[in-house]
Amino acid sequence: MSRATLLAVSAGLFAKGGFEATSMRDIAARAGMLAGSMYYHFPSKNDLIEAVYRAGVQEIAAAVDSAIAAAQGPWPRLAAAAVAHLETLLADRAHAAVMTADLSRLDPALRRRLVVLRDGYEQRFVELVAALPLPRRTDRSLWRLQLLGALNSAPTWYRRRGRKSPAEIARAMVQALH
Repeated sequence: MSRATLLAVSAGLFAKGGFEATSMRDIAARAGMLAGSMYYHFPSKNDLIEAVYRAGVQEIAAAVDSAIAAAQGPWPRLAAAAVAHLETLLADRAHAAVMTADLSRLDPALRRRLVVLRDGYEQRFVELVAALPLPRRTDRSLWRLQLLGALNSAPTWYRRRGRKSPAEIARAMVQALH
């Protein structure tokens, strides 16, 4: 069993059941291996969670970086980032979906490490929002968090056979705040 396969299986289970509800035995069973064999790759469940989360951050960051590199102007760049963010969250890849998981019940040290990873990713949106021609009194931090919160909630209500594509939804969310 490769490390990549183990990460993919873990991501899928974490995305569906959460970190707490998913045991190392659950992951091992789904991966077709003995639970003890997982410790060859990851010394603890926290190490596995961190690796899955890091892979999710890298996955979504790569999509957003590629999208904004091709866009010109502050609003189109933000829209491109929002589209890439939402499309990645709604794709069948579970790594990015783990980024929207509730971290509050995790071990405090692990939670701090994951928040650092998330904040590093979100710095892209800090910079994109800073470049927008918003009214002077706009709280850019709250504005950004509102957008990311709306995007991150989409996996709970989005339906693949719905009226709008992920790209249309993301653009509409940006436009609503414009």
